[in-house]
Amino acid sequence: MRLPKILLASLLTLALVACGIAVPPEKSAYVGTWESSNMLLKIDADGKVNYKRRDGNSTTSIDAPIKSFQGDDFVVGVGPLTTTFKVTAKPHQEGSAWKMTVDGVELTKTQ
Repeated sequence: MRLPKILLASLLTLALVACGIAVPPEKSAYVGTWESSNMLLKIDADGKVNYKRRDGNSTTSIDAPIKSFQGDDFVVGVGPLTTTFKVTAKPHQEGSAWKMTVDGVELTKTQ
């Protein structure tokens, strides 16, 4: 009978590790769909991130929750597999457009 308890505990631990955080109110400007010619970054209020970036013939994509914010940067991933998005210009308005620079790419908010 111990095996089912161990299995249940393992599954519960995995579920908790996989969980991310919601975007805190002070970072709510990050929420939305951000785009450039070669990059798409969608950040949901519940902390889910969808990222795609093209570089020549290769594409990098991530679909994972936010684990934490570190200043203006944010860490995305599941368990020990994480990546940090470096934000050098946090969300700000330029005229009627919202802009943010992430990993050296200027993005415009489209939604």
